[in-house]
Amino acid sequence: MSQRGTGQKIVFVIAIFCYLLAAACGVTAFYLSLDAGFNEPVVAAFAASVVFFVGSGVVLHMMARTNLPDLKIK
Repeated sequence: MSQRGTGQKIVFVIAIFCYLLAAACGVTAFYLSLDAGFNEPVVAAFAASVVFFVGSGVVLHMMARTNLPDLKIK
């Protein structure tokens, strides 16, 4: 198993943060839908944010877990 670079470790932390933001947006969208209904634009915006943050998290997670070669010039 190869060592992960500093950039990959940082990207992994950002991916976890994206997952947490997706969960927070999902809870907020659900809470607002109880009060305002699903037809409000703010509920749709938070639901779209869930899709965005989950997608970003998946991409960043894959970047963090990929075995990248050593790209340093020698």
